[in-house]
Amino acid sequence: MVLPDVTTYPLRLASPLALFFAAFFAAPLVALLGLSLQGADGHLGLSQYAAFLGDGFSLGVLLGTLWLGLKVTMACLVLGLPLALVATRAGGWVRGLVILAVLTPLLTSVVIRTFAWIVILGRQGVVNSVLSSLGLIETPLRMLYAEGGLVAALAQVQMPLMVLPLMTALSRIDPSLWDASEALGAGRWRTFVRVTLPLCLPGLIAGAVLTFAAAISGFITQSLIGGGQMLFMPGYIYQQAIALQNWPFAAAMSVIFLVAVLAVVLAFNALGRLARGYAQT
Repeated sequence: MVLPDVTTYPLRLASPLALFFAAFFAAPLVALLGLSLQGADGHLGLSQYAAFLGDGFSLGVLLGTLWLGLKVTMACLVLGLPLALVATRAGGWVRGLVILAVLTPLLTSVVIRTFAWIVILGRQGVVNSVLSSLGLIETPLRMLYAEGGLVAALAQVQMPLMVLPLMTALSRIDPSLWDASEALGAGRWRTFVRVTLPLCLPGLIAGAVLTFAAAISGFITQSLIGGGQMLFMPGYIYQQAIALQNWPFAAAMSVIFLVAVLAVVLAFNALGRLARGYAQT
């Protein structure tokens, strides 16, 4: 048996990408690590990390940022999965309309979308005006500069990052599997749990990782919607680096934030593997 020829390419063809990666990712990361090791007395050490980890306020900001990302991710998942299912299984103009609704926010600047949410959530905004005209409230609700409004704004801004990977994963599922499941007596919910959900887990995990990472690093939306009453890690790092000029502490905060985000991403992947194994049993 004669094996077909396999075209091989020299490894040096990847050198431009490797140089670009080294210059614009690896080198800045190494510089950040080196800066974070500078102590207040000028000596190298872990004093900046100890100062952050020993400060209850700083740890609260870190945990609050991670919790915000989880809430935004769950909101995008709950709202985005049905939307992706409709876009995948519907046909004709319904599918085109859903895809247009998903892709349109990507064509608009995040700053414009955030200011639109300020108009919607303000004391004299659209939501309060409608509720007041219907007689449902007497005084305006406080939705701007509140965590609920921030979660809603971030969920809308990051929704395409959840829906698009889900649509890709769902489009790869053979429709005959759904028909076979229903023919064997499984209802829609059982078909969703035993067939649809396990097969779309790669898209779900990818969307969750993208949404989580974008939500916790959304400095503009966090600053404009959250205001000065809520502090999260991007704003905290900006405050230490720009306002207080405490660059070593800001660098240590950035490294700790990066490690925490990577830990959550690994947890997402581990949860996906466990769920996939449970679904196959």
